[in-house]
Amino acid sequence: MAASSRSAREAKRRVQQMEAKRELRRVQEKRRKRDNILAVGAGTAALALALVLQLTVFSSNPSEEEFAATQAELSAPSASATPSTPPTTNAENIPKPETAAGKTFTGELALNRGTLGVELDGTKAPQAAAVFKSLADQSFYNGLSCHRLTTAETFGVLQCGSKSGDGTTDPAYTWGPLENTPQDNNYPAGTIAVARTGGNAYGNGTQFFIVYKDTVIPADAAGGYTVVGKVTSGLDVVTGIAAAGLKPGGNATDGAPAEPVTIDSFSLK
Repeated sequence: MAASSRSAREAKRRVQQMEAKRELRRVQEKRRKRDNILAVGAGTAALALALVLQLTVFSSNPSEEEFAATQAELSAPSASATPSTPPTTNAENIPKPETAAGKTFTGELALNRGTLGVELDGTKAPQAAAVFKSLADQSFYNGLSCHRLTTAETFGVLQCGSKSGDGTTDPAYTWGPLENTPQDNNYPAGTIAVARTGGNAYGNGTQFFIVYKDTVIPADAAGGYTVVGKVTSGLDVVTGIAAAGLKPGGNATDGAPAEPVTIDSFSLK
């Protein structure tokens, strides 16, 4: 009788052990599936963040430091990264496009590093040409800096014209709409285009960028960047500025030029 009782207890113990092992396997399987889901979720979130940062335009002194210059080639020149609701008309202080429509303005952009010959196209970009002709005639650019240089493989621009000198936009001087934006997102070397607030077709201001090597800039929610003209001579001045590199301590491909660049004068006729 005692032997029979021991056998029963032993059998019961083995059954309990088997149940415990099965339960442990169920718990481990649940944990594995949960961990896989979390890993996939984390990977998806990281990918989404990377894509957002790739397509977010630069803020203030626009830099490609978002996501450590996440494919710097895909970031875009901008006066600000904060979108705002675009107005339907420009402010009274913005010159009318009719003042430049059908005209071609030629002149010089004199930097402390050398002089560039420039040409603005009032046929393809009358509003932009009117703005820059007006600002140049007022000597607005004299003494301002070119605060930003990019040196990525397919993203090479020198950006100038910030009233504050740090890349922030002047809220009292914004305008639109976008004009003459490249459909293929390609900005050939020598292009002069208008920097603007991200996602805002009426976020143009006083800033412009000179493309010194063929550059790809994806359009954002508002579109591309207005091409107002081109460099007709002296582009080597900008390539020389780029060759000198960036000021130490910042991003490897985007920041202030190593040698300060200022505008001596900007004349158009």
